[in-house]
Amino acid sequence: MKAAVYRRYGPPEVIRIQEVDPPVPGDGEVLIAVRAASVNPLDAHLMKGRPLIARLALGLTGPRQTRPGVDVAGIVEAVGAGVTRFRPGDAVFGSCRGALAEYACTAQTRLAAKPPALSFAQAAAIPVAGITALQGLRDKAGIEMGQRVLINGAAGGVGTFAVQIAKAYGAEVTAICSARNLDMVRAIGADRAVDYGEEDFTRGDARYDLIFDLVSNHPFSALRRALAPGGMVLAGGGPGFDGLGTGRWAARQLGGLLAARIANGKMTLLMARISNEDLVSLAGMVETGKVTPVIESCYGLYETAAAIREVAQGHARGKVVVMVGGEG
Repeated sequence: MKAAVYRRYGPPEVIRIQEVDPPVPGDGEVLIAVRAASVNPLDAHLMKGRPLIARLALGLTGPRQTRPGVDVAGIVEAVGAGVTRFRPGDAVFGSCRGALAEYACTAQTRLAAKPPALSFAQAAAIPVAGITALQGLRDKAGIEMGQRVLINGAAGGVGTFAVQIAKAYGAEVTAICSARNLDMVRAIGADRAVDYGEEDFTRGDARYDLIFDLVSNHPFSALRRALAPGGMVLAGGGPGFDGLGTGRWAARQLGGLLAARIANGKMTLLMARISNEDLVSLAGMVETGKVTPVIESCYGLYETAAAIREVAQGHARGKVVVMVGGEG
């Protein structure tokens, strides 16, 4: 089968489309004929192998994981022993390793049935970004109806889902983005859209019950000025979201957590976990019209490097998708 592969650390240009052996599903696993896969900032970040200390986990002399892509949508080709949720021919979406390929394997617990009305491209745009937004707002922040929620980085992959999910929970949403994305974030539900080039929300008069920070371009001391009493900062951005190096990003987050503790404030970091239950929840939101995946552009498998480069530049509106086979 054909797959996107990188054998050394570097920019997206190190990717090659090569013939590799197709995966074989093990116990509890599903083999997927990939139709679409979406790109995440982490794909570009891991390829760089930075900072160097990260290579203790990623591979000292070269990457151990050489196949990019985790968001996938496609058709079940085969199932391993013990699989009860899916059968060959089912249309599914979810998370796996090496999604940027003609075939991929993953556990049945990391998949859900694709809503019939959703294209494979739209389904592939959901998993990581959608679950990050859902788990952040629902589980970490405990979002409630009527809360004032600010989303910093509202036009990106996670941000576009966060705007829509916050509105589905009945929140009043302020979206921070660039000037070119103001109309888009309003169209997906934002009550107020702010151009970060014209207005610094941390210096305004408005106060928010929750700031979902997906960019990490303000220290906690600045974010705290924009919080209402009892408000929370939820940090979901990181390296690859805004060009910050890993060391600078980690230092900023740790500094924010320490400052929050000293100031008796609330700040929490978000690490999302893919689950069948949350994929099903997102599929339900899509089917009821509460959430619609936003896609900036689509590429072919041989254009994988260009797709990852676009995401790495940090200006993609919504998600960037790679089409592998079949319909979009």
